[in-house]
Amino acid sequence: MVTQEQRRRQLAREKFLRQQQRRTAARRKSHMRNTVVASVLGVIVVGSVVSYATGVFKDDGKKANAGAEVTPSASPTSKAPDPCAKPAEGAVKSLSWKTEPAMTIDKSADYTMKLATTCGDIDVALKTAAAPHTVNSFDFLAGKGFFDHTKCHRLTTNGIYVLQCGDPKGTGSGGPGYTIPDENLKDTSLKGGIYPAGTIAMANTGQKHTGGSQFFLVYQDSQLPASYTPFGTISKSGLTVLKKIAAAGESTGQGDGAPNATVVINKLTVTKS
Repeated sequence: MVTQEQRRRQLAREKFLRQQQRRTAARRKSHMRNTVVASVLGVIVVGSVVSYATGVFKDDGKKANAGAEVTPSASPTSKAPDPCAKPAEGAVKSLSWKTEPAMTIDKSADYTMKLATTCGDIDVALKTAAAPHTVNSFDFLAGKGFFDHTKCHRLTTNGIYVLQCGDPKGTGSGGPGYTIPDENLKDTSLKGGIYPAGTIAMANTGQKHTGGSQFFLVYQDSQLPASYTPFGTISKSGLTVLKKIAAAGESTGQGDGAPNATVVINKLTVTKS
């Protein structure tokens, strides 16, 4: 005859076994769910790498930049506080030219460029001798006020780490109406397929010699093909400003979109040292 104590122990064992079965089933279900999530993330990462590797900085003369064409829409995300000030009063000028400006800079002299932005000043030492057409174009456009009051329209925070500016339309499709040749693509700073942090380089359409006015500022080492004219080095304080902008994130949550920070170039100047 089964005693009360034996019955109690039997019930306890059965309860324990049921708990173990539930836990095992829960772990199996969780493992399957995590496997699916990992697979989806893998697809997203692969897709992002492919999009970065095929025409990263398409710009002037195109309807939209490469990132805008391939980046899927994302659910709205909460934004970090805007770290930048309100833009200065003024409007973007509508300017266009048919041909590249005549060479007027002194190729043997040193030039610097200052981007006075809503997020802080970004100073750049220009590589005049190595990229004279690019520096001459910026000197010309800056003198016309071409960049003043323009938005920096693109921030990438995954795979490559850059802020893209220089489009008067703010869409990735604007330019000065002319193009300039590629220059300095064998710069000693471009080692191992890396554009190092502190580089400023020209955007293009993905074809040779199609640079216009759009450029990108690298705030963290970024792997890119040597197809984008590197024409200057950003100051340490300028890098600090860029990292502040990057920390605020971008609008899509996918690593490539409009910066959440209000990044406007109040004034861009080029100065002969």
